[in-house]
Amino acid sequence: MAQQIENRAAASASYKLNLDGKICVITGAGSGIGAGIARAFASVGAHVALVDRNLAGAEAVAAELREAGAVAQAFGCDVSDEASVATTANEVRAALGSASVLVNNAGLLRAGSLETVSIADWNQAIAVNLTGYLLCARAFGRDMLAAGKGSIVHVASIAALNPQTNSGSYSPSKAGVLLLSRQLAAEWGPRGVRSNCVLPGMIRTALSAQFYEEPGFEARRAAATASRRIGEPEDLAGPAMFLASDLAAYVNGAEVLVDGGLDCMLMDMVPRPGFNATPAA
Repeated sequence: MAQQIENRAAASASYKLNLDGKICVITGAGSGIGAGIARAFASVGAHVALVDRNLAGAEAVAAELREAGAVAQAFGCDVSDEASVATTANEVRAALGSASVLVNNAGLLRAGSLETVSIADWNQAIAVNLTGYLLCARAFGRDMLAAGKGSIVHVASIAALNPQTNSGSYSPSKAGVLLLSRQLAAEWGPRGVRSNCVLPGMIRTALSAQFYEEPGFEARRAAATASRRIGEPEDLAGPAMFLASDLAAYVNGAEVLVDGGLDCMLMDMVPRPGFNATPAA
């Protein structure tokens, strides 16, 4: 019996994240989903580089993490600017060491229909949401390729799979992230670097907070999901951490929906007399 317990303990030990002490870079980490992911990585011992154009926001989160005993440092960066990304990558390398994990999360939305959205707004969203992911992958992936191992996790969106109208280039940019991730997996996988995506659904962040102030709004949104609730930034942290970790060593080019079952509710949203049921509370 003692030997069986010992064997089970050894097997359990092999199923570890192995992120302790690894340099994990998270973009857009000054708030929302990025901050939630940064907190989760820090909680398992990762050394966290919080990258954000809003340096004050990133510094606030980094200070919170350091107070809890984590190794965390904030870096100001515009991910759409190649020079800014290159400078930040050098700063991270000098301050913390070579990156083992990159979480591409920084993003923005510029509203407007395809008929009216300005080309400047269209291009800006593409530059941050798609080109910025490539620039960061190149800058921080350099060390991973040199080491022959590493993981990149891209935060896309359920809007990558479904048109989100009146949102400019948001859906096209996020759809591009899915193919960028797969192409990185195909090109860099043979060299030891994995690339995967998480696709969040309705997640409560500072950008959407004002929506929930409207009476009944949250209940209506929650009813559209199989889980009957709105997601929180922390809900993205577990899947992102899994994909970054050794637990996902054979997961490459994958896309993980983190939407509380929103995507599987499509047919229940279609009127079907005699079949539609009132959503359970």
